[in-house]
Amino acid sequence: MRHRFETSLPRFIWIGLFAISTACAGIFVTAFDVAPARAAEPEKEIVILALGDSLTAGFQLPPDKAFPAQLQAALRAKGHAVRVLNAGVSGDTAADGASRLDWSLSEPADAAIVELGANDMLRGLDPKQTEASLDAILKALSDKRVELLIAGMEPLRNWGEDYAAKFRAMWPRLAKDYNAILYPFFLKGVATVPALNQPDGLHPTGDGVAVVVRNILTDVEKLIERVKERRSRTH
Repeated sequence: MRHRFETSLPRFIWIGLFAISTACAGIFVTAFDVAPARAAEPEKEIVILALGDSLTAGFQLPPDKAFPAQLQAALRAKGHAVRVLNAGVSGDTAADGASRLDWSLSEPADAAIVELGANDMLRGLDPKQTEASLDAILKALSDKRVELLIAGMEPLRNWGEDYAAKFRAMWPRLAKDYNAILYPFFLKGVATVPALNQPDGLHPTGDGVAVVVRNILTDVEKLIERVKERRSRTH
């Protein structure tokens, strides 16, 4: 004979206990359920100041063909959230760039590309004077915690070997002093190619600027990485 398990608890109490245990199980599962993943926050935009002369400003070019605009487009095409400010003024020497730096920084920047010195060289100004002005610019930017890239220039042969040696020597010295990325010659691959220059032989065409952008792009991406690293250290 089989023995049936019996209890002294009334049937309605068993039903109540079952309901309570079921509810508690639901609470337990809910409490330990995995929360849905939060959408990743959009990357904060990096602002790059392009401080320079006519080579930066885009002499005789439509705004969208100037160096800052083409650089911005190239960087965005590679997925970088950047904005490049055009702070180029045609005819500026390094001293001119230093004198207007506060105005150029009216909008805070995370990084700067300093392209000045070509007009100093064309006028035969003493390289010591040029270096002093560039030093003032780089110090002011560094004090504001702006990451730096220096775009150098090659001297003309007109002024002799002594001048050329002094002019070339200042770029690596400045880069070392301010821990800046050095791109030795802004017009690399363009300066000696007539098809990439305007009739004056000094200023690149839109296609010439595209070559400048392509050549300097890797170094600008290194500049962007420095900004990201600095941001990660301050958060």
